[in-house]
Amino acid sequence: MFVTEGVPTETFVRPPNFNEILVDIRRRGKPVVVEGQSGTGKTTIVKKIQAALDDADAPVYLSARKTRDVERIIAIAEGKELGAFIIDDFHRLSPELRTSLADLAKLAAEEWDAEAYPKLIIIGINEVGSALIQFVPDIAKRVGIHRIEPASESLTLELISSGSDALKASFEDPRKIFQESQGDYWLTQQLCQTACTVAGVLEEGEDRVVVPIDMGRIRAVVVEKLRAAYYPAVKEFCRGRRFRPSNDPYYKMLRVVAESGQPVVDLTALANVNEEVRGSINNIKDVRLLNLLDSKELASRYFFYSPETTTFAVEDPAVFYFLRHLDWDALRADCGFRGRDQDFEFDIAISFAGENRALARHVAEQLLSLDVQVFYDENFEANYLGKAWSKEFTRIFGAASRYVLCLLDSYHQDKIWPTFEREVFLPRVQKGDVIPVYLDESPIVGIPKDVVGIEFKDMSEGWQSRADEAIVFKVIDKLD
Repeated sequence: MFVTEGVPTETFVRPPNFNEILVDIRRRGKPVVVEGQSGTGKTTIVKKIQAALDDADAPVYLSARKTRDVERIIAIAEGKELGAFIIDDFHRLSPELRTSLADLAKLAAEEWDAEAYPKLIIIGINEVGSALIQFVPDIAKRVGIHRIEPASESLTLELISSGSDALKASFEDPRKIFQESQGDYWLTQQLCQTACTVAGVLEEGEDRVVVPIDMGRIRAVVVEKLRAAYYPAVKEFCRGRRFRPSNDPYYKMLRVVAESGQPVVDLTALANVNEEVRGSINNIKDVRLLNLLDSKELASRYFFYSPETTTFAVEDPAVFYFLRHLDWDALRADCGFRGRDQDFEFDIAISFAGENRALARHVAEQLLSLDVQVFYDENFEANYLGKAWSKEFTRIFGAASRYVLCLLDSYHQDKIWPTFEREVFLPRVQKGDVIPVYLDESPIVGIPKDVVGIEFKDMSEGWQSRADEAIVFKVIDKLD
């Protein structure tokens, strides 16, 4: 009765705007957008309507998660297919494909000609409708945009009642289910199913029975059930693209997301209100987070990130419930992260003169590709708009970086900003926190010549591969 996979039958409840969605989906030619957070039943509602339509009018369901479906979605965007199509997980499509589909939706909205244009029913996470309108601003009035909200208490109780009546059972205090699920349709079904199995109510009985609600026990059973399915993906995500005992920004970010109680967050906003993880989030949100999800297939099944909007989503409500009740300290230990006396915002901060920017940029890019937290000024200009570089450089080269990689030559010795940076990090030389890269024979004030560093004086053709060998790989060894 209580269904956690597929479309429910006995326990399906209609959201308040169900009829409006049905009418728009049924109307030929009119594009439709259905948006809302994970667990609000978007796909279930659309599939219910799909099943209720005549075969001739029923749209074809396609998911952006399936490679074969994406190939067909591309064909639709190119005008090679007509008909009615449900495109689920729209936000997972490339920006270019989303734009093409938005343009197609605009034409369909203008003409309402089913013989010339396909009908699109688009399903996505929060704000997908708004994003579509931003792609093509003048289609707003012609597109049916519907937001699915979490179930109210009354709607949740209706769901529970329909299932318990079919089972000839009564829940001891169904409001406890709502307090735990907060209107999440999937979680409500899961909690009800678990309450029944814990109480031994496995099928419809002869006489009506009472199902007790011990939420502590029910929660423990659900979390343990989900652990086998989702813990490996969570651990893979937290350990990053290239594991190092000190490389824990993904762990910190995911923990804060779980503690926020919101499965869809703006990482920029999240960083601004969580100072203790601001550096970790800012360091991965531009490049490294997307690289991680591109390289880790298991993690990418459950986590989504859009660098254009800095939107991060835990797409499966089951995964998010698991994260909310996870033992994060035990996960940290299991990941192999090493406790440190000091937590650094950056693994490496690169100090250089502008004449050596090409080398600095290459080293930064290579280190980023190896999942190292790097401060390279060009990558952080937007983060520090309105702030004084002198104050930020004092913080970054003084205490916020684990090591300073300095590209030393006559330019570094003579120019104002490199000299300022050097004055900040010179006290760290004696601690072994500064890695000199000697680009010429120029004496550098404050850095004794016997400080072991890296010699790199050949910038002739092919210098990039030599820089990898001489600088990048040695830095990685140092970090490890």
